[in-house]
Amino acid sequence: MTDAITIQNPRNRGGSTGHVLAKRSVTFTEIRNMFGDGHYGTVKAHCDRWQAFVKWCRSEQGPGINDARQIDRKVLADYAAYLRDVVGRGDLAVSTAQNRLSSVNRTMAALRGDQHVKLPSPYKALGMQRSGVRHSVPQGQDREQVKQIVDALCSRDQRRVAAIVLLARATGKRLREAILADLSRLSREAIDLGRINIQDGTKGGRAGASAPRWIAADDHIREALGFAQQVSPVGSRNLIAQHESYLRVLQETIRPARDILHAHNLKGFHELRAAYACERYEQITQHRAPINGGQFCQVDRSLDREARRQISYELGHGRIDVVAAYIGGRA
Repeated sequence: MTDAITIQNPRNRGGSTGHVLAKRSVTFTEIRNMFGDGHYGTVKAHCDRWQAFVKWCRSEQGPGINDARQIDRKVLADYAAYLRDVVGRGDLAVSTAQNRLSSVNRTMAALRGDQHVKLPSPYKALGMQRSGVRHSVPQGQDREQVKQIVDALCSRDQRRVAAIVLLARATGKRLREAILADLSRLSREAIDLGRINIQDGTKGGRAGASAPRWIAADDHIREALGFAQQVSPVGSRNLIAQHESYLRVLQETIRPARDILHAHNLKGFHELRAAYACERYEQITQHRAPINGGQFCQVDRSLDREARRQISYELGHGRIDVVAAYIGGRA
């Protein structure tokens, strides 16, 4: 068995072998082309999920195939059963399993040029429902831990990533929002208004990216903005140099720094967003967030709901039920 998986493209009338999937399966560039040059993070996610599927196909747990022409609906159903077992053991989240099946569906359709080999519903194939509720305590709540991460990044000449860490923890920004933040505008708002409006790099959604999203500017936010301005490239309003693209920053600056985050027990930037949410819940209710052992949601459900509504607004979500993924659910 070779290190390649091949696939016969039905649109290739000559009968020759179509797409060749290299050792790490389809390359990032190929999947990016398949999905129309989508966002880097989305395309990379599809690539990683497809790679996991190919690895299973070649394994003893899988069908042991190395030719994608042998992938049929039964193979996909067997993969769903395998993922169901992994989820059942607690080694994989339901959402991750569903996303893996969805990516396999999309990649197979793109490679084949048709919809003949797919799972009609990853949700039904797994027979499991996403909980949407956080079950692990967010990392990065301890500001001393955050300081250690920032110091480690600065010592390795990763000052821009350190600024992103500070912004994400202080404001609850997404990674993209922290990178693209208009630092001059936010600093002016923090000084003149005592609050900042998170606009740059936000998701679209129902109200679009221009929907107001004001949060109070405390000392942590002012310090994070001040540091970010210090390390911002010359001539830039944000953390991207004039000669760089957002994709290049992700690939050449953010990706290498992730090992430093992991070495200091931080899975990723999104944990800092959850840490911010937990802190805001405690500030609003004067009680710990449910994921931190707080039981306030059972005592005053009205204030609990108001806290979740406010946090949802500050994080840029349209529904308060999403907040359970950051601070825990209502017991």
